[in-house]
Amino acid sequence: METLKSLDEKIAAAIEKVRALKEEKAVLERRIKELEQSLDEKNQELEMLKTEKSTVKSQLEELLNELESIQL
Repeated sequence: METLKSLDEKIAAAIEKVRALKEEKAVLERRIKELEQSLDEKNQELEMLKTEKSTVKSQLEELLNELESIQL
């Protein structure tokens, strides 16, 4: 009888461990999703800044060319 009680306790502990791991997995999956979304937002922001930088660089080059032609 003692063996069955010990086995039952081990099974109960294993079930509890599985439940806890499932909960932890769900939490981690949500966190991963949040981090991926944040990364996507940062990548979009980076692309916008690259585009803006390129535009500003072109405008600056045009202005420098204009200034150069005026000085001549």
